[in-house]
Amino acid sequence: MRIFSEHHLRRTLTRYLAHYNTARPHRGIGQLSPLQAETGAPPPVDLADKRVHCRAILGGLINEYRIAS
Repeated sequence: MRIFSEHHLRRTLTRYLAHYNTARPHRGIGQLSPLQAETGAPPPVDLADKRVHCRAILGGLINEYRIAS
């Protein structure tokens, strides 16, 4: 990823920080995100009959997966 300006850098870091604290699993806290560590782990979900939606973060550098509604 190329950064073109200070504004672009700040926007990119803000987006990554949000992903890091709300969605990214961390080994040191049992594969939970820091937000989940504070609020508790979500209940397990059987994905056998669910559709999963992939959302590209930071132009595809990172992907987040959620159950499609």
